[in-house]
Amino acid sequence: MKNPIPNQHHIPFLYSYSINSISVAFIGSSFIIKKKGLRKASVNGPRASSGGYGYLLEPLWWIGMLTMIFGEIANFVAYIYAPAVLVTPLGALSIIVSAVLAHFMLKEKLQRMGMLGCLLCIVGSIVIVLHAPEERAISSVEEIWALATQPAFLSYTASAVATALVLIFYGAPRYGQTNIIVYLGICSIIGSLTVMSIKAIGIAIELTLEGKNQATYLQTWIFAMVAITCIIIQLNYLNKALDTFNTAIVSPIYYALFTSFTILASAIMFKDYAGQSASNIASELCGFITVLSGTAVLHSTREPDTPLITDLYTPLSPTVSWYIQGNSELWKQKDDDGSPPSFITTLRQDYFK
Repeated sequence: MKNPIPNQHHIPFLYSYSINSISVAFIGSSFIIKKKGLRKASVNGPRASSGGYGYLLEPLWWIGMLTMIFGEIANFVAYIYAPAVLVTPLGALSIIVSAVLAHFMLKEKLQRMGMLGCLLCIVGSIVIVLHAPEERAISSVEEIWALATQPAFLSYTASAVATALVLIFYGAPRYGQTNIIVYLGICSIIGSLTVMSIKAIGIAIELTLEGKNQATYLQTWIFAMVAITCIIIQLNYLNKALDTFNTAIVSPIYYALFTSFTILASAIMFKDYAGQSASNIASELCGFITVLSGTAVLHSTREPDTPLITDLYTPLSPTVSWYIQGNSELWKQKDDDGSPPSFITTLRQDYFK
């Protein structure tokens, strides 16, 4: 069978794959470090999921943030030399890193079926690599701008922005604390636009280093502003998701949504699959489905987070409280009836209906 990766692309491709492996290690570990930082910050103030920003004063969170930045820089370099439909799916390997580290550092137990999920992610990633499309040659940032302003991609962008706004202003306030898809949906939809902008910036930098200065084009700076705005939104809602839900649940669902939207956006904008044979397209889709299956298995075997209890004396079940007042009179009150009267001793016992 014909090799889907032409010979002249072997060196850049292998370079991209190596850089992507480094990115996976940094990004996977950053989830865990940031999660530990968010946990420490929530002890002394409002949680990020409740609108608190105390984590900005937590050094451990910043260490995780810097780790993610290093990983994203490596990811940024990988996007220069390989198409997004190759680089983004390989992010599945960061799920394995975060799942293994969560098992040891966050005590989020990794079950045997979870290990099977990790194996499926690896197998699917290998299939994707073997059938990846070649990178499209682009000579200027103006050419990228023409791709970004074609009717099909403008329609995708308008739909993505409209959906994100609905989730931000309607979904997040009402369902963000109970439905993980809300926060991660925002991250993933906006993230697909981030990747397209970063891809454009990366190509502009590569062309500039080759002697074709792209900084003089207004389009380069527009792509930069879009990327910065989208990254800020992503980080904000990713922090909310990490602070609200189990890391091992956030990672695979975020990967599945983010990768799906990114592949769709890249296919529309860069036409990655143009010229690809039906067998190669089918093989890559099978690889992606295998990776999604692995993330689903990994997600299904994870233990949910235990509720955060700020009052160490608050029982998990409804209670009836008995208060002995100063006159030795016994007074009974159900917990949700309001504040109790002054008392010397409180006796609590679980009450089951």
